Amino acid sequence: MKKIGLFTSGGDAPGMNAAVRAIVKTCIHYGIKPVGIKDGFEGMINEDFVELSYDDVDNIIQYGGTILGSARSERFRTKEGREQAIINLNKKEIEGLIVIGGDGSFTGAHILSQEKDIPMIGIPGTIDNDLFGTESTIGYDTALNTIVRAVDQIRDTASSHHRIFFVEVMGRNSGFLALNSAIASGAESVLIPETVTNIEELAIQIKTQNKGKRSSIIIVAEGDDAGGAMDIMRKVKPLLPEFDFRTTILGHTQRGGAPSYYDRALATRSGIYAVELLKEGKRDVMVGIKADELILTPIKDAIEKDAHPNLRKEEILEKLLTSK
Repeated sequence: MKKIGLFTSGGDAPGMNAAVRAIVKTCIHYGIKPVGIKDGFEGMINEDFVELSYDDVDNIIQYGGTILGSARSERFRTKEGREQAIINLNKKEIEGLIVIGGDGSFTGAHILSQEKDIPMIGIPGTIDNDLFGTESTIGYDTALNTIVRAVDQIRDTASSHHRIFFVEVMGRNSGFLALNSAIASGAESVLIPETVTNIEELAIQIKTQNKGKRSSIIIVAEGDDAGGAMDIMRKVKPLLPEFDFRTTILGHTQRGGAPSYYDRALATRSGIYAVELLKEGKRDVMVGIKADELILTPIKDAIEKDAHPNLRKEEILEKLLTSK
C-alpha cells in the first residue's frame, strides 16, 4: 500500500487532531504517503486533497476541532456524487481510507468502500459515545469533563439564589453524556432518551428533594422524550409555582477545548492501529476499546447495532438521592 487517504467527518470532537497526527506519522514511518481529504465527503467530491508531512501535524495534538475540517455533503448521498468521489480517489491513487467520525460518517464510508472496493478502517470520533463496539469514542471523555466543570460553576449560583437549574447537554439519541455527567457532578436528577420522563413524577421528586436544600441540578439530554431543558422547565413550572427555575443549554461548548489525556492517548493508539490494519489487509472494521485493549468491530455492526448507557447507573443516582 503506497497511499492512504484520511478524513474527519460529522461533528468535530476533541482528539480528532491527535488521531490525524498519529495516522500521518505512522504512514510516514512505514513509507506510505498520507493524503488528507479536506471537509470530509464534500472535499472528496471537490478533489480537495493534500499530501501531509511531519510538519503539517507537528504541535496539533493539544488542539480541539480538526485541521482537516468537516462538512455536510448532500451530493455524497447521490450516486453521481459518490461516482465523482471515486474518480478523484482513483486519480490520486488512494488504496485505503481511514475515516474519523460517527455513525453517519461510517455509513457513508461503508457504502463508498463497497462501491469502489477500497479497504476502509473507522476510528470512532464523537462526543456522544453512541457507537456499538467501543467503551469510549474520541472526544467523549473531554466533553464529560467540560460538562462537569460547567455544572460545578452553575451550582455556585444555584445555591446562592435557591434555584433549580435544568442543564441541557448533547445527546439527541443517547444518554451517555447526561447520565455519566450527572453522576460525576452530583446532580439531583437526570433525564435521558433511553427512559420515559413523567413530568408529574419529576415535579414530586423536585419538591421532595428540595426540603431544606438550597438548590438542585437536573441534567437533561437534548433528545429526552419530554423535550429539551426549556420545554421541560415550562411543563414543570406550573406544578411548582413556589420554586425559582432556570435553564442553561451548554450547546457547542461541549465540542471544543483541548482534548483530555485519555482522548489524546486513545486517538493516538487508534490512529497507529488503523494504519497497521490497512497494511495487514483488513477492511470494513472499526477500532474500538474495551478494558484498555484495542478491539475490532465490523463497520456494519457499529452502525446498525445500538449502543446504550448502562442504565444500572441510575441506581447510583437513586442511592445518592435517598441518602440526602
